[in-house]
Amino acid sequence: MADAPRGSNFLTDIIDADLAAGRNGGRVVTRFPPEPNGHLHLGHAKSILLNFGLAARYRGRVHLRFDDTNPETEETEYVEGIQADVRWLAGEWSALHYASDWFERMYGCAERLIREGKAYVDSQPQEAIREQRGDFGRPGVAGPFRDRPAAESLDLFRRMRAGEFPDGACVLRARIDMAHPNVLLRDPLLYRIRHAHHHRTGDAWCIYPMYDYAHPLEDAFEGVTHSICTLEFESNRELYDWVLDALGPWEPRPRQHEFARLAVGYTVLSKRKLLQLVNERRVAGWDDPRMPTLAGMRRRGITPEALRDFAERIGVAKNNSVVDIGKLEFSIRADLEGRCPRGLAVLDPLPVTVTTWPADRVEEIEIPWWPAEPGRGGRKVPFGRELLVEREDFALEPPEGWRRLAPGREVRLAGAWRLRCDEVVRGPSGEVAGLRCSHDPSSPRPDPGDRQRVSGTLHWVHAGRSRPAEVRLYDRLFAAEQPDAAEDFLSALNPASLAVARGARVEPALAEARAGDRFQFLRQGWFFADPVDSRPGAPVFNRTITLKDAWARPAVRAEPPRPAKARAPAPAAAPPGGGRTRSDDERIAADPVLAAFHRQAMAAHGHAASVARWLLNDLLGLARERSLDTLPLSAAGFGRFVALVDAGRLTPAAGKTLLADLVTRGGEPEERMRELGLERVGDRSAVAAAVDRALAAQAPEVARYRAGEKKLLGVLLGAAMRQAQGAADAALVRELLLERLG
Repeated sequence: MADAPRGSNFLTDIIDADLAAGRNGGRVVTRFPPEPNGHLHLGHAKSILLNFGLAARYRGRVHLRFDDTNPETEETEYVEGIQADVRWLAGEWSALHYASDWFERMYGCAERLIREGKAYVDSQPQEAIREQRGDFGRPGVAGPFRDRPAAESLDLFRRMRAGEFPDGACVLRARIDMAHPNVLLRDPLLYRIRHAHHHRTGDAWCIYPMYDYAHPLEDAFEGVTHSICTLEFESNRELYDWVLDALGPWEPRPRQHEFARLAVGYTVLSKRKLLQLVNERRVAGWDDPRMPTLAGMRRRGITPEALRDFAERIGVAKNNSVVDIGKLEFSIRADLEGRCPRGLAVLDPLPVTVTTWPADRVEEIEIPWWPAEPGRGGRKVPFGRELLVEREDFALEPPEGWRRLAPGREVRLAGAWRLRCDEVVRGPSGEVAGLRCSHDPSSPRPDPGDRQRVSGTLHWVHAGRSRPAEVRLYDRLFAAEQPDAAEDFLSALNPASLAVARGARVEPALAEARAGDRFQFLRQGWFFADPVDSRPGAPVFNRTITLKDAWARPAVRAEPPRPAKARAPAPAAAPPGGGRTRSDDERIAADPVLAAFHRQAMAAHGHAASVARWLLNDLLGLARERSLDTLPLSAAGFGRFVALVDAGRLTPAAGKTLLADLVTRGGEPEERMRELGLERVGDRSAVAAAVDRALAAQAPEVARYRAGEKKLLGVLLGAAMRQAQGAADAALVRELLLERLG
């Protein structure tokens, strides 16, 4: 099962309160209830990890349940794919259920509602029912069958089940209130007729329950205590409660709670739109590595650990927003950085002749894998007279700041010698067809102590002994940050989302990669041996992600980046195994000071991802030009600080305040936290008191808000957070504020 979430959120506060009050017999049972009408995507990942994580946190149970109430769209293929996705991301579930397991019991509940006068059979067309229901500005009108006697409705309902009526001839409706302000409670549909083959029950049924009727009953039948849904189901909660109250009592009694669904930039998460991409062959299937499906991300080489870190990074909220896709990509890079050995691959080869090297001599250079893996030594890379380098690593007329090859320039070949470009070989049309270079045999190899200034460090392969490989360069599927905002989302597709480096060459060790192996191609990005198309001795590499975010550069925002490699200049000093480009998420591994500080901090708090996140995103910015080992805050103290945040004793905002103080004054984090009054206010009454103080101090703004100036909510929320000294959970403050404001 997925790891328990660290820290607290409004859902953990609800569960804590339930447990403290002795509700549900002290049990916590959650569920993840997908409909088997498509494959799971990134949005589902958040829900999966939340439900599985809460069950793990409270040592409870989590159910995987298939809401298979619509036989026209559901397939066994989806059931199997969903189980594989959930198992890959979160582990095993406590129990497996299907809505179809409960069809007979649901039917019995429906007959009970009819007998008790709480449901009736309506024989009107759907259009008439829809018109009579009204809308938010127009009350509903009772239809001609609303007062149909229970005995007549019961007879018709049984005949519906027996298959006597065609699709759409009649429906079963709840009898609630046709004037209810919530349109969903204006006699909602409970059952409809569908003469369709069901993937599990076959043709045994021709009537199927509606989701809003089936969902609460499934929760009750299974003993679910906390039914966690996305925010669009908030208005359905009244109907959820009506169904349970009408058919109870239940022990435990499920309660529905909503959280903000995941929306990510440069992505669509609509099943309908994803299905359209597949059906129109704009992608190669549900597991196309460009798709935001879990199958696609798995095939691209993204790990479940990266998705878990992303989910933890964005947290759980009650307000919908679009998450920056850069956060997901940061989590992916941070995860792959520590697990992928570096290898040599040239995607767009430019021939290089080393004129100072004997023509018949090939030397096997021992280069260690980096980062080193326990029990894994280095590998031998052939070096000779004829080499290949990346074509874009050479410029005839280098721009200012160019740190790669150019006429007369000297570079280091990763793990090998320094190389100087002496002559450019032209092709028939005057194009650059190759380079003639000389090497410096006196330059040490590898180069830990070489201080001679060179333009940069390049990757390379031997021309004859490298191996051809198919390398697929995947990028974002959409070129617009919000493709759903376009009139036609297909117009936002990124034409450069896939390019194939057909002339790519890789070192021999990479050519022996097995399906599922991961590597960092030096200075190129992270790559994954495709589990479907790779063959022994002939791997197909999918680019998981580039080393740096090329989309973040202002010059690239107007149009998608080039599909080939987007990389920064290589550093002059090469780490073991060769040079590489640094990005923020790589610095810990590449910088000895950062690496030592990170290790020492982890001795005090072992959650590497949290320590790294606070280190890179906050501490380095506060340190400015100062070295970390000169700060008044020790690495161990920093680790203890991160532990306070992860334990939920500090909100993120309060954490930033405390960290700034520690960088300035030093001291023990817990003592400083108490001194500054920053410890998280978790007591509901204490937060309520802070909200009341804020409303009293902002009386004119409160009056204007109640008169209709809803934009003042942010002002009032800020005032309440200040009264709580930034140490209260923002979701709880907002909840109590809205409660006070009516």
